[in-house]
Amino acid sequence: MKRLYENSIKTKGIMDKAVWFVINNQLKDKSAWETYINVFANSEDAQDERWRGEYFGKQMRGACYAYMYAQDEELYDVLTWASERLLETQDEFGRISTYTTENEFCGWDMWCRKYVLTGLQHYLRICKDEKLKEKILMACCRHLDYIIDKIGDGKIEISTTSKWWGAVNSSTILEPTVELYKMTQHERYLDFAKYIISRGGSSDCNLVKLALENKLMPYQYPVTKAYEMMSFYEGLLAYYEVTGERLYFDAADRFFEAVAKSDITIIGCSGCTHELFDHSAIRQTEPADNIMQETCVTVTWIRVMARMYLLTQDAKYIDRIEQSGYNALYGSLNTKSCKQLELESREYLQPKTFDSYSPLYMNTRGRGVGGYLKFLNGEYGGCCVAIGACGISLIPLTAVMYDEKNIYINQQFNGEVVVEDVDGQEIKLEFTSDYPTKTTCKVTVRCEKESSLYFKIRKPGWCETMIVNGESIQSEGYFKISGRYQDGDEIVFTWPVTLKVHRLSEKVAFTYGAITLACDTAKSERDIKAPVIVSDEPAYQVLVPEKDELVRIECDTYNGKILLTDYQSCGKDWLSEKNIITVWLNTK
Repeated sequence: MKRLYENSIKTKGIMDKAVWFVINNQLKDKSAWETYINVFANSEDAQDERWRGEYFGKQMRGACYAYMYAQDEELYDVLTWASERLLETQDEFGRISTYTTENEFCGWDMWCRKYVLTGLQHYLRICKDEKLKEKILMACCRHLDYIIDKIGDGKIEISTTSKWWGAVNSSTILEPTVELYKMTQHERYLDFAKYIISRGGSSDCNLVKLALENKLMPYQYPVTKAYEMMSFYEGLLAYYEVTGERLYFDAADRFFEAVAKSDITIIGCSGCTHELFDHSAIRQTEPADNIMQETCVTVTWIRVMARMYLLTQDAKYIDRIEQSGYNALYGSLNTKSCKQLELESREYLQPKTFDSYSPLYMNTRGRGVGGYLKFLNGEYGGCCVAIGACGISLIPLTAVMYDEKNIYINQQFNGEVVVEDVDGQEIKLEFTSDYPTKTTCKVTVRCEKESSLYFKIRKPGWCETMIVNGESIQSEGYFKISGRYQDGDEIVFTWPVTLKVHRLSEKVAFTYGAITLACDTAKSERDIKAPVIVSDEPAYQVLVPEKDELVRIECDTYNGKILLTDYQSCGKDWLSEKNIITVWLNTK
């Protein structure tokens, strides 16, 4: 399946606005890139065995996806400059590391080296300079060859390279190792991948075996660190892609399905105890004084769902991307440029583009900076800030996809897509939609000569009946239509949406299609802590959304009306006096 990377999709509305917000406020900032690069030149993690070396690769991956969508040449020039600057930090041994040789392979060193590979590999996918591509590929090989020379059978065991989570953080180097094999076909990289898998991903348990047995939920594993665990299983998917060994796909698939069942909340994130799997699907209604639902987890869930979709074309993965993107991830954008709280010092820091944690019950945003660390130059970084652009960009990049047979329409949006028909003719598809405020979309075909086109239109899991060109569709997944199309022909499809009531642990929440609704003290005249008594099919009125909102609904309850708006727009001005938001409302 092809992704629409080559200047093929342009959207308007929230998808486009979010990408450009991150590009303009973060990804073009050369001083930030310089700070991320200097941690390698200065071995800044050697002092405290931390993870400053992750920021460059995380941000480069997301920035490359952003470029694939936006095709902004100024951004491309910044990414090229940053990649070349990073190469200058490679030492005589081939290492690109924030640790010295005296204290390497401890703490988060392997994790950071993994992100060096990840960042450079993603830049290779957009690089236009063949000589630079050769130089970067050689640097990646030297970088990984040094690691392979030191770690493996009869050498340093990968399970001893970190004291964190049984070294699952170190084992996530599996994925870029396999990707480097794809790029070079060097067997030593596939051999190293086999070695990593043979160790099970963690010294605390065998993650491959546990997933295949499928007897425990992820929160019951000896390791529960959500972000790193999902990243390891993504490595298993990469290994499956090159070997075809089905058990590794099955392990990842069973794990992700277990996560979806036990730990994904109503806004599409996980980890109501910091960033740990903790049976969040049930615990999400509980009061929480601690930080919860880290943005890194949201983005990683979106990434692995996108990878599963590329392998299977199963529409359920797009459902999950939509849920996470339109709620947790868009909600994490710091669009008001509020200062952010540092958890230990309790100081308010200069704003970054992403908030790190997403509350669900009677709480506020801006409660901490995930992965906070200071640099030698006095600036600070955070893991969620670095990773966020990846998820933000994958949402439009997966909105429409195609292979040699079908065009998959996964999202509604305003904009256009350029695809090829079966004869190689370039076809432009013009999308007209106000989604998610309204859920009808018109697709207009633009072509020079008559064309055979095969469309698969996604029916969201939250939608009972989809209407395509006046025909009601109830089948799950995709509805396929095909035919001969001329310039100006149209397809119109609607996802009928109603207000849905969710009940859990004597609390109630509301969704409107993929959109999770919330109450906000800045918007509501009613005390949002007061219990509500509501029927399963309440009367409601859809109102005109206000600035930055997607949905605004007035819902009737037995004890008065309540105002519900989309979660992503709530609580954004978290330094104001009225800043409490809640998804789950009291019923008693």
